[in-house]
Amino acid sequence: MASPDSTATPPAGMTGGPGPLTRVVKNRALAFLLVGGVNTVLGTAWFIAWQIALGDQFGYHFAVVAGYVCSLMWAFAMYRYLVFEVRGHFLRDFWRFVVVNFGAFVINLVLMTVAVSVLHFPPIPSQLVITAVTATASFFGYRDFSFSRNGSPGKS
Repeated sequence: MASPDSTATPPAGMTGGPGPLTRVVKNRALAFLLVGGVNTVLGTAWFIAWQIALGDQFGYHFAVVAGYVCSLMWAFAMYRYLVFEVRGHFLRDFWRFVVVNFGAFVINLVLMTVAVSVLHFPPIPSQLVITAVTATASFFGYRDFSFSRNGSPGKS
């Protein structure tokens, strides 16, 4: 379990100053999970909205892609500024974020195809279950790759 003030020693080598949310909750891991939860809910809501609006015309794959695109930039900004508050290397951070996020997206698309087209499960409940899987995988990618910095905390 994380100590109440884990801002001094962020998990798995994450560095950079604590973001505003981290300063409020006093725990970077908890701030990360809070933003991740909001991102997950928003991404799922985007999927459901697109599926309801255009899923019958374009299929669930369209809803997955549209939901992903709609939530990508918001998620990056929230992690970068609210949780980690890293400076510099914007494009490198964004590229790394996209790599992790796109990996989760591909896993999502493959699992959705299997669930809906092969196993004939309904799209919305399938997406809810798959989101739990991809959110867990994404946590480790963001923690260990997307927002990591070499050197001491606060350096970019």
